[in-house]
Amino acid sequence: MTVDARAAARRPLHLAVGGALVVATALIPSAESVAADQTSEVTIPYTCQFPSGAEKADVTIKAVLPVSAGAGEVIRPADVSVEVGLERSALVRFTALEATTLSAVAELTVRNSVGEHAADASWQQLEAPAVDLPAEDEEQVDSQGEGDGQGAGGVVLTATGDVPTVAFGSPGRATVTPAGLGLTLASFTQGGTPTSPPELAVTCEPADDEERPLARITVRDSTSPTAPSPSDPAPGEGASEPPAKPARPAPGLGPDAHRKIDDLTEARLGALDDEDPGSCPIEIPPEWVMTTAETYAAGYANAVKLDGAAALGPAFMKVVLNKRYINDSCASTVDVTSEVEFEYEGKRQLPPTKATFLSYGFMPTTATMVLEQVGPPAVVQTHTVTNTPTYPEESTVTAQLSMRLYDVKVNGVPLEVGPDCRTERPFEQVLKGYGQSYPPAGYLVAYGGNLTGYAHIPPFQGCGVGEDLDPLFTSAISSVGKKADNYTKMTQAPLCVATNPEGPDCPPKVPKPER
Repeated sequence: MTVDARAAARRPLHLAVGGALVVATALIPSAESVAADQTSEVTIPYTCQFPSGAEKADVTIKAVLPVSAGAGEVIRPADVSVEVGLERSALVRFTALEATTLSAVAELTVRNSVGEHAADASWQQLEAPAVDLPAEDEEQVDSQGEGDGQGAGGVVLTATGDVPTVAFGSPGRATVTPAGLGLTLASFTQGGTPTSPPELAVTCEPADDEERPLARITVRDSTSPTAPSPSDPAPGEGASEPPAKPARPAPGLGPDAHRKIDDLTEARLGALDDEDPGSCPIEIPPEWVMTTAETYAAGYANAVKLDGAAALGPAFMKVVLNKRYINDSCASTVDVTSEVEFEYEGKRQLPPTKATFLSYGFMPTTATMVLEQVGPPAVVQTHTVTNTPTYPEESTVTAQLSMRLYDVKVNGVPLEVGPDCRTERPFEQVLKGYGQSYPPAGYLVAYGGNLTGYAHIPPFQGCGVGEDLDPLFTSAISSVGKKADNYTKMTQAPLCVATNPEGPDCPPKVPKPER
């Protein structure tokens, strides 16, 4: 690969801010003035596929978004709502089930575009409270033209909730455009009892090919103090590429840190004259960027041999970010190492959780399980590729854990296992997450998401009072000598960062675990 080493070495400070772990810079409020917000609204005709056939639905999407933003600046849509108008013909299925109310959970795909770059985000878990289904007499009134505007006795479901942030990586005219819509409709009878079946999943697509953006946002060059005129053409629309400017760290680091990093870069530039430019890593001293954060994680661990799943968490985690930060602009990578400690009532562990399994496929067994953290802090390693517009990244979390069991009952009968029934040695739990920074999607350490992985469970020891129960738990739970078959899925909430205690993610939130 031929590369201009001196030009490439200018990249790390510009590209590094795309790595989601650089919260020491990315999540500290910018010194720039906050742009004015706009309340955006668009109504789009959709076609929804019901079991009885295609049905029309008018969908109105609303959100508060800024008029302009800097390139790479995190945008958090606010006051999001998705109003779905369903006609009477779409409700026949539910009235046939003697349903009187209908609620929904919506998932809206949103395409974020700037210039030639576009990426889809998922606005999911938007919840619409239950509304009354129209009675027969209402149907008669509406059939005479005096209804609510949704056809013959229709309803409007209004779904709201928090949605992912977005950041546009290059200047120009950005658009936020709704696309596919998914609905999970839940129906209930007069007494509040779910119907049978209780839910119906429906997919909807725009009824035509007309593009109807929810909002247009002017994205400024992040190195420029002034925003472009709204009349300026966006990239790909006749505008020439802006001239290259010296890259600097994102706003938020103090001037002393800026100077130190610039000096470090200049020193690396001089060293490149006599070295192979195929790799030019710069390690930023941790005292310049290291910070602390807090968050929660919750999820499930499948014990395959027990034919069941145990709930995990919500686990409180204390995080030290950027303990090691290596920027290699010539290889277009950023590698960051952070550390995590679990904490519950002053102990290094996850909260106790009670699980019910079918031992050997037929015998119901309940037990209280505790996962205790042992050894050094858990390590979070994030590898980001910076030569693509989306900045894809892989995060790996590695923790050393020990499993302890107590309060065990087999078929309802207490089983005395003693106070120290645990795995004979710690085991390694490795979880991985994949995401991208522009726009934020998937798992990012700063913004959270899903982590998944497998683990080997060692044999048990210390189990039993008066009799040795170690072989029982070892044969029922452990996976020694076998492929790791205990699947774990954890959902992490966004980080509450110490440098931004008044931010929207503070105090840390408890996430909703996913199976």
